[in-house]
Amino acid sequence: MQSHFLRKIGCGGSSSAVLLVNRTILLHRAIKLDLLSKNISYLTLKYLSWRNCDSKNILLSKNHSLLPLSSLQTHINHSFVRRKGILAMADISQFVLPNDQPVVSLDCEEAFNALTDQEKKYAHHLSQASWNGGLIVFLQTSPESPLIFSLLHKLFLSQPIKELQKVATEQCKYTEDEFKAVLVYTCGILTNAGNYKGFGDSKILPNLSAERFESLVLASAAFKKEPEKIKYLWENVKNGIYSLDTKQKSLGLGDKGISTYFSSNCTMEDADVITEYMKKKNIEGYNNRLFKTVENGVTTYEIRMASSLSGDAEGITHGEEEFQGCKIKITRGDYGGLIGKVAAHLEKAKAVAANENEVQMIDNYIKSFTQGSLDAHKNGSRYWIKDKGPVIETYIGFIETYRDPAGMRGEFEGFVAMVNKEMSAKFTELVDKAEDFLTLLPWPKEFEKDTFLRPDFTSLDVLTFSGSGIPAGINIPNYDEIRQSEGFKNVSLGNVIPASYQQTVIPFLSEEDQALLSKYRVPAFEVQVGLHELLGHGSGKLFRREEGGKFNFPPDTLDPLTGQKISTWFEVGETYDSKFSTMGSTYEECRAECVGLYLSLDKNVLRIFGHEGETANDVLYVNWMSMIWNGVGKAMEMYQPETKSWLQVPIKVK
Repeated sequence: MQSHFLRKIGCGGSSSAVLLVNRTILLHRAIKLDLLSKNISYLTLKYLSWRNCDSKNILLSKNHSLLPLSSLQTHINHSFVRRKGILAMADISQFVLPNDQPVVSLDCEEAFNALTDQEKKYAHHLSQASWNGGLIVFLQTSPESPLIFSLLHKLFLSQPIKELQKVATEQCKYTEDEFKAVLVYTCGILTNAGNYKGFGDSKILPNLSAERFESLVLASAAFKKEPEKIKYLWENVKNGIYSLDTKQKSLGLGDKGISTYFSSNCTMEDADVITEYMKKKNIEGYNNRLFKTVENGVTTYEIRMASSLSGDAEGITHGEEEFQGCKIKITRGDYGGLIGKVAAHLEKAKAVAANENEVQMIDNYIKSFTQGSLDAHKNGSRYWIKDKGPVIETYIGFIETYRDPAGMRGEFEGFVAMVNKEMSAKFTELVDKAEDFLTLLPWPKEFEKDTFLRPDFTSLDVLTFSGSGIPAGINIPNYDEIRQSEGFKNVSLGNVIPASYQQTVIPFLSEEDQALLSKYRVPAFEVQVGLHELLGHGSGKLFRREEGGKFNFPPDTLDPLTGQKISTWFEVGETYDSKFSTMGSTYEECRAECVGLYLSLDKNVLRIFGHEGETANDVLYVNWMSMIWNGVGKAMEMYQPETKSWLQVPIKVK
């Protein structure tokens, strides 16, 4: 048996996106969101076997659910634009995935088959935890995304694609392009875990009109089996699917776009108040969201932690308290039904873990997801760092903050992968020589950590990756206090890199440069990823004043830009994200990219990756040209003139 799950890897605008198929013999279960009936307004999570459709329903309680339909209606704009060929007052090409969208294979079968039976079981249960948790991303993307997923899942689960195509062509008089547009849109929703691009944050629209799409929905076997449910789903999502009002063109906060990290009545001013409060209380935002209510002129903010348990918990929740003229309380139980499933599958993975570090890691993750404790997730990450060179590599939780408009709350992510020994050997040599390469960077030694924390740097073949997109490399955990004093891991996702470059058209380049880019961009990107992750994110020191007033840097350290003594530093309770907010991730990614470009000029670095002579020169040239091309040829597509903003962090970096 072989199943497919679609994921998205780095892409620019609509013309250059790539859909990725992750092939694995493990992932035989699909998960869908379903509405119980027209009279019940809360989402049910129905867990189905992809083959036999055995089901178990779990109804989210009011305390656990973000998405009562009454709330959905406040988010979904009903004045959607009806499209008949040309969309008035909006450029449809920026929001539609074209029918020639490439879909490529992410091959991991050979690496998986090399595992022992115990390792396969471990990978399987971790994958199940990741896929269940990955559904949280639909809830984090937009109000309508979970319902779109439910509709499309029912549509394709109820009959084979060939039969659905026959219905489309014979009953609905679809053209071949119209049916392909439905398939491409579905791939886009699954790939990005919602109807906004995981890379770029702009909305994804179907490449056919609402009327034509509706005709297929109402003629499908899904509608014949459950007419009330399917009609109810369609009526409640079609406006959200097609609306291109300014606010709904992209993710953002307030009048800048859509966000479900905040209730719909929140503004950036509200986010700033909570950021200041969390800084004062030494609370980080990775695993929470913000909900605002106003009664009798009094504003109350609820910071809701992700957990399967609800109710009060010492050290995690607390009742209302006054702050800057408003009331703030901390609760838990967000994403309760889904995150409980994550914990349940982690329990099964723990039973077949390879060593005590993995057992302790999983125990702490379970505690975090059950109780809502971010400290428990940090402790799990500490054990993860200690688990050097595992056969099965994994990480799971609320990780990257790119899509939170305030730059603090993490999107759920989970991955499972196997070691690629050949590429890992190159990265090991890079780690061995890292301290020598660090001295080449253009800043004083005082700006580096007192002791280089040798990381675990491996190249992995991805088996499972849940989230809104698959990166080419990861440097985690993101927790400052762990990264600075205890260490981190560098991960290059080896089978993602070649799969991500299946683009056939490379605009804006001469034929000579196109030929060079096609030939060398994979090896050039491998070099850049290695340098970006290890010596970009892995270098540098955050200057701090510790408790008791002691500094973690010499008092006579000079600022290389001014020649004066260092005059600013992080105070107790301040983190990189809380201090720099929306600019934090952008600046850090920019720094890492610059380190990669700078050190790629060194011939010894290129030699580690097997590039010498004229080939090394070509790889170097392509690495720099790729950065320029991505900035001019792709990133410009992601600038939104209406809001004067860039759509997501990696775009700003270019």
